[in-house]
Amino acid sequence: MSWVVTLTNTAFKQLKKMPTKVALVNQVLVKDLEDKGPFPGNWPNYGKLYGKKNEDKRHCHLIKGNPTYVSCWEVIDKQKRLIEVYYIGTHENAPYSR
Repeated sequence: MSWVVTLTNTAFKQLKKMPTKVALVNQVLVKDLEDKGPFPGNWPNYGKLYGKKNEDKRHCHLIKGNPTYVSCWEVIDKQKRLIEVYYIGTHENAPYSR
């Protein structure tokens, strides 16, 4: 059973401003999230973000280099299999503690 992955309005606007390569790599990540859930496999610097107790936020690098592009997502509901991508952009501006 697959997961439902949505993008926030902010993430969608960020994605539209990204270089084509970043957008394509993000599509692959979203497909992995749909297939594998919040643990998408072997993505660079994948990890859980620590913050509030009741949140399950994660991130990974999409493209390394200068600048490094990252994607951040939150597991909204494990039982309903809902994931929301809330940030796609540079590492420097990533809201790791949103």
